[in-house]
Amino acid sequence: MEDSSKEELIQLLKRFGAYLTVKMSNLFSMSLDNLNSRSVGTVAGIAIAMVVTWRLLRTPTGNQRRQPKQRPRAPGGSGDNTNSNVPTTLDSSGVSSAMEDFRAQNVIDEFFQSIKPTLVQIVRRKLNDGRKVTCQLLGVILEETSPEELQKQATVRSSVVEVLLEISKCCDIYLMERILDDESGEKVLSALEEAGVFASGGLLKDKVLFCGTENGRSSFVRQLEPDWHIDTNPEIISQLARFIRYQLLISPNRHERSASNVFSFPSLEQFFAFSDRD
Repeated sequence: MEDSSKEELIQLLKRFGAYLTVKMSNLFSMSLDNLNSRSVGTVAGIAIAMVVTWRLLRTPTGNQRRQPKQRPRAPGGSGDNTNSNVPTTLDSSGVSSAMEDFRAQNVIDEFFQSIKPTLVQIVRRKLNDGRKVTCQLLGVILEETSPEELQKQATVRSSVVEVLLEISKCCDIYLMERILDDESGEKVLSALEEAGVFASGGLLKDKVLFCGTENGRSSFVRQLEPDWHIDTNPEIISQLARFIRYQLLISPNRHERSASNVFSFPSLEQFFAFSDRD
């Protein structure tokens, strides 16, 4: 390999490393223990992209690589002294380096755009490929936070609908809540239907469960044995910590982790980082 090619490769690797640090901070947030075939494929794709990018940068760009021949100066003469301090050609090394940086960034940006994980892939990764999820309605899916409010109305939080639909694509999901009367349950089902939650077919009305007590919700979870349970009640989270693989406590206030398998976030969207997406 020529010296110039080696230098190009070194510079490319340096630039690629800088872009990689920023671009991949979220893509590889999972631990090595959680790497799967998709992750391995991504790593292989990055290696291929590095080679392709390097080859693109090595491709000559017309006259850019050609150095103009230096004309010999005639000895003596006033014209020679007059123009001795005026460069006959511009130094193109800085321009060439900038152009290579620009080309490398474009190739890398296009590559990362092509491997950007889909929403359902983000959900699967955050849930550690869990296949069954149980979720409380009040304070998580609904704006209302108490059964008394459900007697008046039920309002689905618009920002959570997308998250709920993505979860239903890869998980068997059950929604549940304590209600004071049958009319409250009808209000909830009607609000969910109007929000389009049942339109995709991933979430069924039969999987929206109602009970009369908090212990009833806890009993539902125990019977269903989900991989994840999402709730706003710290006591229920604590009680179920021994039986459920993972739990997510939705609370605006920071809580100390009651167990290693319990996570706490202000909202479902923030847990999945949907609120941070462009």
